Amino acid sequence: MDVHSRLGANIAARRDELFALSHAIHGDAEVGFEEHVSSRRVADALAAGGFDVRHGVAGLDTAVSATFGSGPLEIGICAEYDALPGIGHACGHNVIAAAAVGAALALAEVADEVGLTVRVLGTPSEEGGGGKVIMMDGGAFDGLHAAMMVHPAPYESATMPCLAVRHFNVHYSGRSAHASAYPEMGINAADALTVAQVAIGLLRQHIKPTDRIHGIVTDGGDAPNIVPERAAGQWYVRARNMVELDELYPKVQRCFEAGALATGASVHFEEPGPAYSEFIHDQDLVELWVAEAGTLGREMSEIGVAGSTDMANVSLAMPTIHPMLAIESGGAVNHQPEFTAACIGPSADQAVLDGALGMARTAAAAAQHERVRSRLLATRFLAGDR
Repeated sequence: MDVHSRLGANIAARRDELFALSHAIHGDAEVGFEEHVSSRRVADALAAGGFDVRHGVAGLDTAVSATFGSGPLEIGICAEYDALPGIGHACGHNVIAAAAVGAALALAEVADEVGLTVRVLGTPSEEGGGGKVIMMDGGAFDGLHAAMMVHPAPYESATMPCLAVRHFNVHYSGRSAHASAYPEMGINAADALTVAQVAIGLLRQHIKPTDRIHGIVTDGGDAPNIVPERAAGQWYVRARNMVELDELYPKVQRCFEAGALATGASVHFEEPGPAYSEFIHDQDLVELWVAEAGTLGREMSEIGVAGSTDMANVSLAMPTIHPMLAIESGGAVNHQPEFTAACIGPSADQAVLDGALGMARTAAAAAQHERVRSRLLATRFLAGDR
């Protein structure tokens, strides 16, 4: 059999194993930086396939690096496995992880033959914590020439439309008092947050159509008869790229500062993780993916919706792709509970197989395409060069 046929046969033989991995991670539903069981499942599956596995890389307990092969072209396959708070795997990271494992195990059979080294990177806390950025800074991506992953969605696309984003927490401090007997003695931190949200609502009239500002209140006080001495929220600010994000972010901060000024409360900001950048999709790898996905009956489309991902930061450092695989979700979209249920349905299982085979064949095609291989070999990533 040729390489493509062998990759297909290998993944087909692992069908039940990959489905079981996807469903188990879905059932674990561990949130960012707490994916202890899920990351161990990924590590164990790769170790059983002969990979040299390291768990706890780049200072992150739930980060995994697993390597196989000795070819000159080293390609990274990213596995995400963090769930969302409250609604579990509503973004399908269980599918991502299982597809990454399947692609890697299949490529191991042909890696030296086609001149590949395969590295799987188990990347924690994509949903806000920036695990990939931390891992890049910690050297876990060093030596890679390219990176890839797949992602389930209600649509099919060779690329992920992507916005840059900054995540931040805001904290107000005021002064408590009896809300009826001595209201004049209080400084209402919750009012400060209300003023800020009104200011943000007015700011939206003066931002670009591609900008996004959204957040939640995480603390608004203890009881109605106590003037809230504290209030807090979690917020995201998004824009088309890092330049526009740097323009928008201070405007949003001033809205929160206005709440403090109006009420007399003090305000404090903290960023729990790194900013996520815009995404630059590697055209050569995209074209190889489209060709391979087409043989699997996957028809790509262009869509206008946009999220954010720390895989975008990887794309600025090395050639990268992030195709979206359609699953049948009954009209539900990512980050809805109905999508959680869909991510262990039959179409999600098929996405595991197609994602694994599509990535494996794309990586092998890149290694065998003289021009693409030569270009990728000239782009080796080192954290110290950033």
